[in-house]
Amino acid sequence: MQVISDPKLFDKNSGSWLEKLIFNHRLSVIFVCLLLTAFLGWNALKLPVNASFEKMIPQSHEYIQNYFDNREALRGMGNSIRIAVENTEGNIFDKDYLLTLQKINDEVFLMRGVDQGWMRGLWTTSLRWTEVTEEGYRGGPVIPERWDGSPGSMAQLRENINRAGIVGSYVANNLKSSMIFVPLLDNHPETGEPLDYAEFSAELESKIRSLETDKVKVHIIGFAKLVGDMIDGMYQVMLYFGVSVVIAGLLMYFYTRCLRSTVLLIFCALLGVVWLLGLLRVLGYVLDPYSVLVPFLIFAIGLSHGAQKMNGIMQDVGRGTHKYVAARYTFRRLFMAGLTALLVNIVGFAVLIIIDIPAIREMALTTSIGVAILIFTKLFLIPVMLSYIGVNGKSARRSVQDLNNVEAGKSPLQSVRNWLTSLTTRRRASLAVLLALVMSVFGLWVGRDVQFGDLNAGAPELRPESRYNRDVAFVTENFGLSTDQFVVMLKTPRGECTKYESIVEADRLSARLRELPGVQATFSSADGIRLAVSGSFEGNPKWQAIPRNNSIRVQAFNMFSTDRPELADRSCGITPIIAYLADHKASTLDRVVKAVEEFSAEHNTENRQFLLAAGSAGIEATTNIVVKQSFWTLHFVLYGAVALLCFIAFRSWRAVVVAIVPLIITSILCEALMVWLNIGIKVAMLPVIAVGVGVGVDYALYLLSVQLGLQRQGVSLAKSYQGSLDFVGRIVALVGLTMAAGVIPWIWSPIKFQADMGILLCFMFLWNMVGALTLIPALSYFLLRTPADRKLDASVEQPRPAEDADASEPVKRSPALS
Repeated sequence: MQVISDPKLFDKNSGSWLEKLIFNHRLSVIFVCLLLTAFLGWNALKLPVNASFEKMIPQSHEYIQNYFDNREALRGMGNSIRIAVENTEGNIFDKDYLLTLQKINDEVFLMRGVDQGWMRGLWTTSLRWTEVTEEGYRGGPVIPERWDGSPGSMAQLRENINRAGIVGSYVANNLKSSMIFVPLLDNHPETGEPLDYAEFSAELESKIRSLETDKVKVHIIGFAKLVGDMIDGMYQVMLYFGVSVVIAGLLMYFYTRCLRSTVLLIFCALLGVVWLLGLLRVLGYVLDPYSVLVPFLIFAIGLSHGAQKMNGIMQDVGRGTHKYVAARYTFRRLFMAGLTALLVNIVGFAVLIIIDIPAIREMALTTSIGVAILIFTKLFLIPVMLSYIGVNGKSARRSVQDLNNVEAGKSPLQSVRNWLTSLTTRRRASLAVLLALVMSVFGLWVGRDVQFGDLNAGAPELRPESRYNRDVAFVTENFGLSTDQFVVMLKTPRGECTKYESIVEADRLSARLRELPGVQATFSSADGIRLAVSGSFEGNPKWQAIPRNNSIRVQAFNMFSTDRPELADRSCGITPIIAYLADHKASTLDRVVKAVEEFSAEHNTENRQFLLAAGSAGIEATTNIVVKQSFWTLHFVLYGAVALLCFIAFRSWRAVVVAIVPLIITSILCEALMVWLNIGIKVAMLPVIAVGVGVGVDYALYLLSVQLGLQRQGVSLAKSYQGSLDFVGRIVALVGLTMAAGVIPWIWSPIKFQADMGILLCFMFLWNMVGALTLIPALSYFLLRTPADRKLDASVEQPRPAEDADASEPVKRSPALS
């Protein structure tokens, strides 16, 4: 384009209607941005941070629908916490310990969100003991009504605990701690507002954990506490955002050596984040442990894309063009290319909507909105702002001189440029493709062992050394039954849950589950009826059976369900079969699901169905199923959508293959890396795929657009790729480093899945960059050579690329791609 140093000589009515609309009303554009920033910034400050139990599970799946349809009958099997209170200097038969336990029990009972009717612990009257005597049954609350801490009342308490049979469940095996079971309400019964997990977790710390003494220690586990700790970790992650800004800013300044333009790019990237957070509050969304990662991505994407705009303006200003004219030239050259790149990003994130987990769908929507905002801040605002403030003249001239040095062979990057250009020759292209093939095969071989779900005990969302996971380890070690409960629901017509055939079938399923590795124990109505019948006949073990007599069976069912109300609903239409698992690893859950599915297929009738799934382990098993089903679907839809957009941009299926193959190899190697790092494919890992592909394809768009443009002008493949490197090669490297720098701080996040995502995304961003720079020329040799290139190959031996590059005339400057 013509070098115009005086803006008066520039035709302001030239260009597209959009360009004229933007640049002929620059002050209006800035004023609108200021108004939006004030409004959305105010809303961003009020954006709440929370999470939802229901949004973290696949609500539309058949198994979760079964749970939702029958959740009123399973009030004790859903969202809950467990509080283990430990006596570090003795056992639970200590007056000071029990008084502290009473305070904890009373405080928890009055906390907002607690389902008080189903709460159980030593100090709740619903935890009872039952004894068979000559006169019949006798029972009462485990802690005597007249307990006063005297030796006599302590002896009575010890006896009641043994009678109740709660050692291993509500009392630790070593008698040094006891458990309080606290079911939670997902919504406030009066206002309907969702449970505020951040507030609830803070109350647990201020009201419950604060009651710890030198001899009494509190351990809290459960979804609500897990989410609360994750939200606490989110605030720490937000501090890392500042670190990302500093790192990315330093990289940008190192490249441009222009302070004003670097500050402007960071400001506009942050502006996109502020607008997004404000818009989320306006739309009624909250920031959760998944969506908190979105600001990092939006900032990194905005900064890396904005660098291309600044690069174009610096090149023009360095050649003597006025900053206003340079801004319009850059807008004119890069608008469509930049729009295409951002649309590809939007599609890459939007395909996450196919995953049947509300939290992921909201993250997909949030990220897509954020990238859509970048269309305005990056494509419109940055050129307008640069048209006012411009760039440092010395830095602009240096940028042009660097390019001239590269073209003249005087740059330290000359050897790298020549080596990459040499990949367009037959020998080196063949070696590069062969190496990529070997790496892909190796990655596929290692990736065979990638697993879905959790691979370790404890909560994988947090680090193993976190307080929450230490509390989980304490409960697992000291209590007989795991907190990982897998619940199967036996559904019958109302009032028929006590039919002999149904009880027997439930017993058979329990027996089959007990045979599975990883199942510690099971409990069903059949077990309760056996104990109740035996108790009705003076505790005679010969009567531990399921009676055929309906009256005896119903009476026994009513007796045990009084003490264990969570095992039967009032309508007698749903009875749970509970499997206590040793862990919630994917392999354990898969075995249980397979066994129940096979059993239900054989034993279900019209009036008797065994339904999956409830309990913490049952819900997690269903989530694993959905993730596994979505994994390959996500790949196919994502790559299909990206390929379609690339085809629209390139108008060549061969170019699409060249662009997509490096991304596929990256996905393969990423799975192998997950195996090496012992990371399972969970809900949090699915966005990594979308981000890696949706953002990674930008590198191909940068390089191929310039290369194809030169080839269509009749330039040879080697010189076309060399020209592509000269124009956008350094920007591609800068974008890769900037994107990686944006996620590196995640590695230190207290939230484990965020740290895992940081490692994987850093790898994918960098490898996508390396793969694009090395494989695009190699694949282009086999797929994108022109007839002239083939004729030249057949007639003469091509010179070495380094020599060819040194001897060739500089390639005519072509528009760069955003």
